[in-house]
Order: sequence, then structure tokens, then C-alpha cells
Amino acid sequence: MTHVKFHVPQRVDKPWGYELIWAKTDQYVGKVLHITVGRALSYQYHRVKDETVYLQSGLMEIELEQEGVRVAHQMQPGEALHIEAGTKHRMRALQECEVIEVSTTELDDIIRLEDLYGRS
Repeated sequence: MTHVKFHVPQRVDKPWGYELIWAKTDQYVGKVLHITVGRALSYQYHRVKDETVYLQSGLMEIELEQEGVRVAHQMQPGEALHIEAGTKHRMRALQECEVIEVSTTELDDIIRLEDLYGRS
């Protein structure tokens, strides 16, 4: 019989809200990002990390660089987006947001190009 092990997700406070890391294995990571209305993550990209985000609630603007031009898209609840490694992007909460993120395991693979909170 398989051993069942429940755990409490790890909360990581951020200047834009917080994240709950609810799954972390050798193959994937699952998070819930709570983004406070009016706040935004860094404009960033990842060298290796591959992620898919699902907007569970709220209204979000996501900036993506497409063919060298930064374009803003509005995401509605129920929509998902795959963000491949190397894609420059930023999420901004137009309403309080809950975002489900599933990614590869490279959590420190963040190249910040712009940050509203002075992080490098």
C-alpha cells in the first residue's frame, strides 16, 4: 500500500502578493500566484524554465514580447497560456488574481529586465 503524505504548501511573500508552492518534485513545480490588484511581476524571461499559467480568478494583463515588440494581452478567468523559455513576459493584476502555474523545476531561473520593486 502506498504511504499517503499530506503537506501544507510553502508560502513565499512577494512585493506583488504571494505564491503558494503546492507541488515540488524532480520533474515539475505547481504554484498558486496571488497577485494584488494594481501590482505586477517583473518583466522577465527564463533561460530554461518552461511554464504554463491558468487564470483561475480575477482579470490580468500579460505583456509578451512578440517579434521584438512588447504586446499587452488581457487574460480572462479560465484562459491558459504556455510561456516557453526565452519568452519575455510580465503579469499585471487588473483585479485581484489567482493564477495557477505549472513549470519545470528551475525556480531561480529569472532574468529580470524591469522590476517595479528594485529587485535585480
